[in-house]
Amino acid sequence: MARVAGKVAIVSGSAGGIGKATAVLLAKEGASVVIGDVNEEEGRKTVAEIEAAGGKALFVPLDVRKEEAWVAAIDATLKAFGKLDIAVNNAGIAHPGTVESATLEDWHLVQSINLDGVFLGTKHAIEGMKKNGTKGSIVNLSSIEGLIGDPTLAAYNASKGGVRIFTKSAALHCAKSGYGIRVNSVHPGYIWTPMVQGLTAEDVAARQKLVDLHPIGHLGEPDDIAYGILYLASDESKFMTGSELVIDGGYTAQ
Repeated sequence: MARVAGKVAIVSGSAGGIGKATAVLLAKEGASVVIGDVNEEEGRKTVAEIEAAGGKALFVPLDVRKEEAWVAAIDATLKAFGKLDIAVNNAGIAHPGTVESATLEDWHLVQSINLDGVFLGTKHAIEGMKKNGTKGSIVNLSSIEGLIGDPTLAAYNASKGGVRIFTKSAALHCAKSGYGIRVNSVHPGYIWTPMVQGLTAEDVAARQKLVDLHPIGHLGEPDDIAYGILYLASDESKFMTGSELVIDGGYTAQ
């Protein structure tokens, strides 16, 4: 119950799904957590849930596409809790489309949230951690789609592949600069979140098709990913940086 005791974390996109599960678990394990999201109503519900369980949390409005929003969120974190130890760049969207059917507008939207948001979150988390000399951990959410291709997810593939290799660049920069800041990526398979539910809607056959992609025989749950993020956020993973943690029910083992 104290794997990240005394640490301060910010989690983007934490009003629901994997982000919420991560924020709740980090708080349960002793961290003070900043909930960053564009959905204020659900974000504040996450704060209330954490506080009701005895944890510490703060909501900050955060549109990950906007640099000024990141600056304000990190400043609010430092003002409220005095430091920053953990940053989880989780916010993301899925947008189906092949290289032919996707529009440039679709492409830009996906990159702005999934890739620009991770770049800005990593950049400003490093700055926030350096202010107090924190030996921090940054966790960037990529995907199995950052490792393998999908003909119907051109923009999403590009964004998550970008997160994967950007994470390695940032990790090497921090390590070689002597910051003591680690940067790793997490690669989930299909997790039963609102994003995936939106892809299948009420189509039972479509959901089963996703299940069948995973040799383990079922889709993942948000906590499956949250526990992996917790490990990377904690000092248990102090020898890991620039690494990929794949949690995918065997999807990419095939």
